[in-house]
Amino acid sequence: MQCKLGGGQRFLHFVVVHFNGRRPRQRHNKYLYTMIDKEKLRLTVEKAIEGTDIFLVDIKVSPDNNIVVEIDSKNGLDIDTCADITRKIEADFDRETEDYELEVGSAGLTSPFKVKAQFDKNIGNDVEVVTRDGRKFDGRLVDVTETGFTVEVSKKVKEPGKKRPVLTTVPETLTFDQAKTVKYLIKFK
Repeated sequence: MQCKLGGGQRFLHFVVVHFNGRRPRQRHNKYLYTMIDKEKLRLTVEKAIEGTDIFLVDIKVSPDNNIVVEIDSKNGLDIDTCADITRKIEADFDRETEDYELEVGSAGLTSPFKVKAQFDKNIGNDVEVVTRDGRKFDGRLVDVTETGFTVEVSKKVKEPGKKRPVLTTVPETLTFDQAKTVKYLIKFK
């Protein structure tokens, strides 16, 4: 069996040689890389955003080291901020020893909220809520606590002495565990 490392690429190419006169058969390529340490990456990102209003939303590291870092801010993000954080990550993770693909960006406008800071950022905005028991409603996010949130929902309620239901605002308080998804609601006027 021969093993050769090809021209600057990070894979081993295995060739099996048969001594019965047949041509050698090519086996699958096996990539040589070390898995990125997600905790070290998280610490690097937190250090890069320290002292700013930026907060970390999510970090995803795939088995083949495709890294996606989602960040957000109360005041929004620009491309220069994302590029700066990318440079700080690349300074801590050497591309020569750890082969990876890196994407740093803001959490999408229509992506579900993942951290409490996203709820805090959207107080006063309209949100869409899907609960774990299957209910779906939208309303204005009015309060966020350590364990949950409150959304003011417009409902038609039949009041005593009235013939028709009246549109009233009713608070819906949920814990974070009760909500399957909560996301910013885009309304076109």
